Amino acid sequence: MALWRAYQRALAAHPWKVQVLTAGSLMGLGDIISQQLVEKRGLREHQTGRTLTMVSLGCGFVGPVVGGWYKVLDRLIPGGTKVDALKKMLLDQGGFAPCFLGCFLPLVGTLNGLSAQDNWAKLQRDYLDALITNYYLWPAVQLANFYLVPLHYREDSASTLDLCL
Repeated sequence: MALWRAYQRALAAHPWKVQVLTAGSLMGLGDIISQQLVEKRGLREHQTGRTLTMVSLGCGFVGPVVGGWYKVLDRLIPGGTKVDALKKMLLDQGGFAPCFLGCFLPLVGTLNGLSAQDNWAKLQRDYLDALITNYYLWPAVQLANFYLVPLHYREDSASTLDLCL
């Protein structure tokens, strides 16, 4: 409980810094979980560079972009009713998610050393499948997120969880 209170105090005092660091930490943790529990690499085969790339993406791209988007979304559709949450989810998943994914995938490719040509080919090959996979899970998660989670917590939660899964 003390850790949660410390997090809340830090978030209140330095919201942007804490949100960016939380996004990076959660994305790094998601990659560690992926490598160790899903891929079963073991500690010797763990790709530390991949984890650091995910931390960098969380701090440098996902946290700032998604955090900013949630603020814009709350200005466009103020309120916290079920109907407001549904409107936010529809705008988020119909407008933001396709654009975000179209930026995120090439950024990952670039950080992984793909050439511009290879990156473009990978985007063309993977984008639609990634977007469809997104729609299996995230509309329901975002609906709950927009209805149940206050904005100052929301900026950390679903955005980083999205990329960890």
